[in-house]
Amino acid sequence: MKTGDSTKKTVLDHWSDRRLGKGSGPVAGEARLSRFCAGRSSEKLAQLDAVARAKKVLLESVALDVCSDDSVRSGVNHVLAKAGAIDVLVNNAGVNYTARSRRSQQWRPGAHSSRRIFFGVLRVTRAVLPQMRERRSGRILMMSSISGLITAPTQGAYSSSKHALEALSNALRMELYPFGLPVVLIEPGYIVTGIGKAAADLSKPYVEKGGPYASLYERFFISVNAARERSRTTPEDCARVMLHAIETARPKPRYGVTSLYYFMKWSKWLLTDSAMDGILRRRFGVVREN
Repeated sequence: MKTGDSTKKTVLDHWSDRRLGKGSGPVAGEARLSRFCAGRSSEKLAQLDAVARAKKVLLESVALDVCSDDSVRSGVNHVLAKAGAIDVLVNNAGVNYTARSRRSQQWRPGAHSSRRIFFGVLRVTRAVLPQMRERRSGRILMMSSISGLITAPTQGAYSSSKHALEALSNALRMELYPFGLPVVLIEPGYIVTGIGKAAADLSKPYVEKGGPYASLYERFFISVNAARERSRTTPEDCARVMLHAIETARPKPRYGVTSLYYFMKWSKWLLTDSAMDGILRRRFGVVREN
């Protein structure tokens, strides 16, 4: 992809059906992108194809499991065979579990989160990069999170994966500079998608066990649900930011989406760790037990 040109660009977006993939389809169609959306669920991919046809979006679904080398290789080769090249890779896979970090059981689902968010992204990126390097053309978008900046209680595993994704993106941005391949982080805040409900459902067996952290879970979910209800940012808003990052000739290293992201970003820079802890404790209702 020659940055800033007007030719049709091929985009491979591997997304979770619970996240932002659905919302970004119509915007991608308006930008006249040739888009391949990859995911595991054949049912969800069929639904996405139906939406694309109804809205006349230039989009094709591709079966791809980021946890499988063979599946990634097959999916990427399928796109290359049809399109000839991949101009933009959007790394947008993930899953969120909510559980206290000190329980050893937490790290079983937490390891699954890391496999999808970090190692899955790494696997797909390695599969796509050779043809970008050879052509000296292309760019990579990394879907991060406000959890890549701060860590809320019960979010240790998910936030660890996002911090790792930020570090990977920072390294790749330096390593791919000689080839003219920008790496861009997209950092939303609270956006109303299905990932919040999915996190609660997946974490339910751990939450229901109760114990000394039961009240912390309760207050955390109350805070998060309230924030989601107040949020007016939609997946389409995020898609517009992604579209700008795809089309602009000189993309920034990272783009925020919500006002919450910018508030937390500046707070982290300006405040001490103790002050940030105080903000997070108040936000999530973390109090000392009597």
